[in-house]
Amino acid sequence: MKAHVSSVLLGVRDMDRAKQFYTEGLGWKIKNDYGISVFFESDGASPVGFYGREGLADHVGTGPEGSGFSGLVLTYVVRSEARVDEIMVEAQKAGAKILKPAGALPWGGYGGTFADPDGYIWSLGYSARGTDQPYAE
Repeated sequence: MKAHVSSVLLGVRDMDRAKQFYTEGLGWKIKNDYGISVFFESDGASPVGFYGREGLADHVGTGPEGSGFSGLVLTYVVRSEARVDEIMVEAQKAGAKILKPAGALPWGGYGGTFADPDGYIWSLGYSARGTDQPYAE
């Protein structure tokens, strides 16, 4: 198996709320809306999609409950501290919960963390070190 993710599916409790957060709040564009699932334009990266939480849990053979930290963090690497700050503001205006405000990171970078309305954690980051980073933009 290769170190590659073909797509990221997020089980959401309220499809309309999730779509509104990501489209109106963060500016994502819907590529396909199948009713029970939605996929966004990927800009060449791994596609991200939503699926009803109960349906996705059933699909993978588990229960939909779940609580606390799932161990999953979605990372988004950008090319400047200013862009980290901009995205944090966009996310908060859209209804995200700020978990860690943007600031200096212990390893020398700069970043912040927020949770979307379903509790999925996004870690934004920037580092001047290295040029081979997995930039999202």
